Amino acid sequence: MNIRANILLRVYLAFGLIVLFALAVLLRLGDIQYVQGHKWRAKADSLSIREFTIEAARGNIYSNDGSLLATSVPEYELRMDMVAGSIQDNEFFNSKVDSLAMKLSQFFGDKSAKDYSRLLRKARQDSVHSLLLKRKVSYQDLKEIKTFPLIKTKNGLSCLTVTQRNKRILPFKDLAARTIGYKNENVKNGVGLEGAYGNYINGESGKQLMQRISGGVYEPVNSDAEVAPKEGADIISTIDINIQDLAQNALKKQLIKSDAHHGAVIVMEVATGEIRAVANYTKVGEGEYKEQFNYAIAGNQDPGSTFKLASYMALLEDKYVDTNTMVGTGSYQVPGNKKIVVDSHGSIGTVTVKKAFEQSSNAAVAELVNRAYKEDQAKFTDHLYNWHLNEFMKLQIPGEARPVVKNPKNKSWNKNLTLPQMAYGYEMQLTPLKMLSFYNAVANNGKYIAPIFVKEIRRLGNPIEQFKARVINEKICSDVTLTKIKSMLEGVVTEGSGKQVVYNPLYKIAGKTGTAQVADGNLGYKAKKQYQASFVGYFPAENPKYSMIVVINDPKGAYYGALVSGPVFREVADRIYAGDVQMFGSVKDRMVGNTTPPEAKAGQSKATKKVYNAFGIKTLYAAKSDYFNTVDTSNGIAYQEAEPVKGVMPNVKGMGLKDAMYLLGNAGLKTRVRGSGKVTAQSIEPGSKIGKGLMVQIELQ
Repeated sequence: MNIRANILLRVYLAFGLIVLFALAVLLRLGDIQYVQGHKWRAKADSLSIREFTIEAARGNIYSNDGSLLATSVPEYELRMDMVAGSIQDNEFFNSKVDSLAMKLSQFFGDKSAKDYSRLLRKARQDSVHSLLLKRKVSYQDLKEIKTFPLIKTKNGLSCLTVTQRNKRILPFKDLAARTIGYKNENVKNGVGLEGAYGNYINGESGKQLMQRISGGVYEPVNSDAEVAPKEGADIISTIDINIQDLAQNALKKQLIKSDAHHGAVIVMEVATGEIRAVANYTKVGEGEYKEQFNYAIAGNQDPGSTFKLASYMALLEDKYVDTNTMVGTGSYQVPGNKKIVVDSHGSIGTVTVKKAFEQSSNAAVAELVNRAYKEDQAKFTDHLYNWHLNEFMKLQIPGEARPVVKNPKNKSWNKNLTLPQMAYGYEMQLTPLKMLSFYNAVANNGKYIAPIFVKEIRRLGNPIEQFKARVINEKICSDVTLTKIKSMLEGVVTEGSGKQVVYNPLYKIAGKTGTAQVADGNLGYKAKKQYQASFVGYFPAENPKYSMIVVINDPKGAYYGALVSGPVFREVADRIYAGDVQMFGSVKDRMVGNTTPPEAKAGQSKATKKVYNAFGIKTLYAAKSDYFNTVDTSNGIAYQEAEPVKGVMPNVKGMGLKDAMYLLGNAGLKTRVRGSGKVTAQSIEPGSKIGKGLMVQIELQ
């Protein structure tokens, strides 16, 4: 091959390789552009534009009376674009920046005006698009900040970027805080109502495209969100904010007085099962208590003497005893065991079953239950299981502790000891709410219902779901047994262990005291003597509207249920009763002392007659005029008409100041007043001729 051919071969080969390389590049470009284009375009967009989640405003939680218990309020993060079109003019910027720095310094108080000025100028010099000014700014503060120099320009444009966040607040602060609960990503299902109804409250998040700008900060691509967030639904709870306040204050006061470790109060409406108040406090320091744990629904412990209700109900239902059956008190030697059940208050001799219950004798109930069910111990526990005391109540809020109620099949069952100890509330674990619900069944004529905390869910003011109490047991016992049990519970307060503290002569309370020694964790009962004092019952006993339980753990000094928990029950019950006129009955039935009609003020006839009619006080004859004077008689209230006549002095004697001034002013008179009360004298006699501008003096006593 000659040299020319060799050179041409090499040229053709090089050219061919170049063509092949060019074709490969073109093919690769086509693959990237058309085959993998969507992938790389998405990747490119992800580096500059991202989709952000917009948090939805969470729904509100309301109390039973419509008070706001929990709500979301907006908080704002403020950033400033230092090269925005509105402040591109350097002369304008320099003339306003120091004024803005001074305003920010005065408003936030975290930096001096000089520091703010230096910060703003440096950001301007560096062309910062998103300078952070402040986080967690309220809406009211935002409105004021928008009026600051440089923030709002003469053209109406703004260099401020505002990002909204939602903050959860409790308007009543710690009232029912544990029941309301909170949303926590680290706690499955959350806590309280916030956690249990999160699917409703949380709403649906929105989506918005945000573009990355200098400094790694993102700002919205469009003014409106691509997918608008959907606000959460509102929860209507059963909590009564006034009763909740009463319960918390009374409990905290007693905890401080007793230097107790913790305590709980629950108030429940008998017929509906709606929880009106739940208070839980734990000692966190000397004389300082906070809500840290929901003992009401999760505090499993031996209930103690309050459980005797179930023991006596079983005995009466099986007809092993009657209320007049005689039984010994003081002590009881358990057959086949060294255990001696002793009454801490000593023996009251041989008494009736009713008296033993009223005085809370452990020895009596241990002997009665052991003697009746010794040969068939499952017969006793079958009652407890039929009443579903061993089951969850399936509450609307999470955290309910599992009830522990033994039966003879359990490995820990002692055939000589477990039964008599269960009789007075040991060898089991029940929460305060579990015990209250059982007592509520007695008040509810035997209908055992599960308590509820939420009665309705609303969206935009319209109900989307409503809740009623679930019936656990339609009838826990016969009407005959129920009547006897109610009488025994009333006797505890009128004659027994609750009389000293809980009894109120104005209305009837039925209930039971409870005192139980509780185990100190794994150390048991002997390591340290700790007691649980409780009182559970309902009121008014003749027509129960509310049931309530008070449980106080580890009180120092006195530890009996009547002395420690009784005062809390009495205080809360008294104040609920005083504020609920529906529980008063007939006004006439409640009259005491002097019941003669009161002396009536003269004045406006329509208003006064309305008041007297409401109280059932008769009027001898009705006044036709707007104003009147009165004549008191033993038979009722007689009206004496006092129709004003133009140019004639009206009779204002007996009237209050408001009515007297109204009549005298309409007559064109100037009035001078001395004293207070009702008018006893007037300087111009009634019936005298008068003219406009005349001065009249009235004396009141």
